[in-house]
Amino acid sequence: MYFTDFGFDDSLLDGIDAMGYETATPVQEQVIPGIIAGRDIIAAAQTGTGKTAAFLLPVLHKLISQPHDAHKINAMIIVPTRELAVQITQTLEGISYYTSVSFIAVYGGTGGAPFANEKKALTSGVDIVICTPGRMISHLNMGYVKLDGLKYLILDEADRMLDMGFFDDIIKILSYMPKERQNLMFSATMPSGIRKLANTMLKNPLEVNIAISKPPEQIVQEAFLVYDAQKIPLVKYILQQKEFGSVLIFCSSKLSVKKLTEELRRSKFSANQIQSDLDQEQREQVLLDFKSRKLKILVATDILSRGIDIEDIDLVINYDVPHDGEDYIHRIGRTARAATKGTAYTFVSVNEQTKFLRIEKLLGHSVTKQAVPEQFGAAPSPGEHAAKPAGKRYNKFKRKK
Repeated sequence: MYFTDFGFDDSLLDGIDAMGYETATPVQEQVIPGIIAGRDIIAAAQTGTGKTAAFLLPVLHKLISQPHDAHKINAMIIVPTRELAVQITQTLEGISYYTSVSFIAVYGGTGGAPFANEKKALTSGVDIVICTPGRMISHLNMGYVKLDGLKYLILDEADRMLDMGFFDDIIKILSYMPKERQNLMFSATMPSGIRKLANTMLKNPLEVNIAISKPPEQIVQEAFLVYDAQKIPLVKYILQQKEFGSVLIFCSSKLSVKKLTEELRRSKFSANQIQSDLDQEQREQVLLDFKSRKLKILVATDILSRGIDIEDIDLVINYDVPHDGEDYIHRIGRTARAATKGTAYTFVSVNEQTKFLRIEKLLGHSVTKQAVPEQFGAAPSPGEHAAKPAGKRYNKFKRKK
């Protein structure tokens, strides 16, 4: 199912396209229509299944397309840790880029200036607040936070919040909210405490349970820690080491697909591309050439990772780390079909190491790391991070006139 099938506002679709999203994950397919319809949701979905976009996209769509008070807090996302608050806010920053929706991250571990900025947003009105329970309680105790206009409440990783002892804090935060609101609860597991909390806050909820499939055991999974500039030379190097009958390379953006395809063709490789700028007839012809082995190397976005039956693929390369674990499993699952063996390489850049660690956690094991050939220069070390501007805070708060 494509994101264009949900009926999202055009400004939101622009952000979805810019983020490289094309096809929905199972949790997104099941949850998004229910949220748009106004249902309360309780979903068992692990990190890596695409659940962040599953609640962000429909809530953003409703804020854009339905009337709401610009001087109120309209939606609140409560999470257990500031790391998750930052992660969600970064995703929100990308997909809401072409909209006028305002948001702010509210979490502890920061100084007085961020707290003052949070207070300003919470008192003047902001569309979406992403917060940790303790920090939000600190603001509520000051008496200036009004939640009477709240329309949407999302609890993410609810089981982890209960494990960390936040049950009473959540109940207290709920006491400040209007009873008439839409509630969305996401949890990796469903212990009795979650059921108790669900009974407290949810009304006739839609229940969704997403089971994570595992890649076939016959797939050899390996990864390379690389700098971005090393990716294209490494692809060429890998393709030169062995005669592969059929190779599928996944990129996370149309721009990367186009650039890599041009470089491979320049080096005389039999390569072509599939991405959303091509019309249906062009896609079908490229796919036919690939299936018939007239074309050896196909470079694609995730438009090809789901629901397309192509067997006997020798090698899958993740040129970029997939957005989530479900995408990773679908991508590498294009190889090792029909009881055959296959190989899957993933290129992990400096900015993608944390994302890949989440995928490994979902898989339940580490993926073997291979050394980048010496001729391409030094590679990143595990845990290396790109430098960020000092004092960066993630917020998109705008004072409403």
